[in-house]
Amino acid sequence: MNRIRITLTGIACVAALGLAGCGGGGSYGGGSDSTASTATDTSTVKVSDSPLGGILVDGGGRTLYLFTADGKNTNSMKCDTSCLKLWPPMEGKPKAGSGADAGLIGTTKGSKPQATYAGHPLYYYAKDKAPGDSKGQGIDGIWYVLGAEGKANKASLPSADDDGTGGYGY
Repeated sequence: MNRIRITLTGIACVAALGLAGCGGGGSYGGGSDSTASTATDTSTVKVSDSPLGGILVDGGGRTLYLFTADGKNTNSMKCDTSCLKLWPPMEGKPKAGSGADAGLIGTTKGSKPQATYAGHPLYYYAKDKAPGDSKGQGIDGIWYVLGAEGKANKASLPSADDDGTGGYGY
């Protein structure tokens, strides 16, 4: 009977160790990540060439936007919870990359500081899926990309080709 109890205890320990190694927790676990195509690199703000001219992007090339209703007061953000789902903020304080002015980079106040440029809180557009996408440009006449000087770039994207792809192949 003791022999059976020891064997069962040993089997239970081995099984428990095996299950512990299979945990799916943490940000390093396997499986699919639905945001992989929209990964952000908030460590840097830089200027990138685009069909709109030189615009601000993050370290991974994701386009950054300003919300004109925010104004230049970094503590007057007007984007509410439902807005933030479509326009997630760039959080933290990035460093200046190529073409960006380090003196224009700042953050909002609060428990989760949002990156700012020339006083404008910075946002991503959730429907931009690849570096260089700027599908949020001019939406509702209130969302715009920023140029290196920190002002809204209100230029329109080139018009769509006959196939409706906007000339970009997507």
